[in-house]
Amino acid sequence: MFRYTKKTLTVEIITILATAVLLLPFWILLMGSFKTLPEITSTAAVAPPKQPTIDNFVQLLSPSSDSSGNIWGGLLWSVVITAGCIVLLVVLGSLAAYALARSTSRWSRRAFYLFLVAIILPTQLGTLPLYIGARNVGLVGNPWGMILIYTGMLLPLSVFLYANFFRNLTLEYEEAAVIDGANRYQVFWRIVFPLMSPATGTVAILAGLIVWNDFFTALIFLNGTAFQTLPVVMYSYVGSLVSQWNLIFAVVIVSMIPILAFYAFAQRRFIQGYAGGLKG
Repeated sequence: MFRYTKKTLTVEIITILATAVLLLPFWILLMGSFKTLPEITSTAAVAPPKQPTIDNFVQLLSPSSDSSGNIWGGLLWSVVITAGCIVLLVVLGSLAAYALARSTSRWSRRAFYLFLVAIILPTQLGTLPLYIGARNVGLVGNPWGMILIYTGMLLPLSVFLYANFFRNLTLEYEEAAVIDGANRYQVFWRIVFPLMSPATGTVAILAGLIVWNDFFTALIFLNGTAFQTLPVVMYSYVGSLVSQWNLIFAVVIVSMIPILAFYAFAQRRFIQGYAGGLKG
């Protein structure tokens, strides 16, 4: 039976205080995005706006604004690249992980260890040879090349999460489907893959967060093109604003809304999948 003790109260207070500290930057960001420039420079950062206004967002996103084209373009290409990467990671990662998890040969275990090593190694180590190779095959400066590059970078993580789920999945479902006349293709896509929805949610959210927020890779491979992602657009735009913090905060909020909405939609699958992936 649960008893509410002084220790429980202390833990709750510490948790609430820690949460408040962690959310403080977001609170400052949100409040600042609804303030005017004179108010944001004359009031405390944590103080709510006296007269909230959406003029900052209107100025950023209105068709007549000089910045709106870049911001909308950055949003578009961030969505295209992130969505394309997620689709490839789900398809390729699940297929590769299924083959590794169901194989009993030595090479499958060794291949899985190679994927683990690829997760540990920082991707920045291979930036130069990757750029040279991508440029030679025409993948630099276009969103389709970025989708392939991000897929290659994050595929080890996708395989790791899926493989641990497949290993914990009983073979009874697959054996029953085979007895009913299903082939390997049908067993995977109709029986196994639907059961992997927690892992799929985990892969989708982790990949989405990484790709959506990535600045370094997009700057290297897309800088100076019309396909710049939102982090790169924000970097150039914030640099031109100098000290107009109300607009800077507003553009950061705009960049956070899509990925926060996606996370809120799939957070249950993310928590289930991440816990299951760590068990393996």
